[in-house]
Amino acid sequence: MNIWIAIAVTAVGCYAVKLIGLLVPAGALERPVVKRLAALLPVALLAALTAQQTFADGRTLILDAKAVGLAAAAVALVLRAPFLVVIAVAVVVTAGVRALTG
Repeated sequence: MNIWIAIAVTAVGCYAVKLIGLLVPAGALERPVVKRLAALLPVALLAALTAQQTFADGRTLILDAKAVGLAAAAVALVLRAPFLVVIAVAVVVTAGVRALTG
């Protein structure tokens, strides 16, 4: 029963957040600071999620095949490779390091 209560509270909360977003006046959204924040916030959140998923295991810092794959992807980005090539490089390098290290 507690799970269903949590699901209902989450659904109501999501609806409330969406409703609040629709009630914000258009003039407030046209400010340069808000536009800049709206453009940069998703990038910052994605970078934080990537770092947490790559370098953390619970409460410890780890450096394993995922870190090597991320570094390879960063090199591919610096070399201006297309996005799918960047992903492929990260996957192949990560798999290769995992195969070599067991």
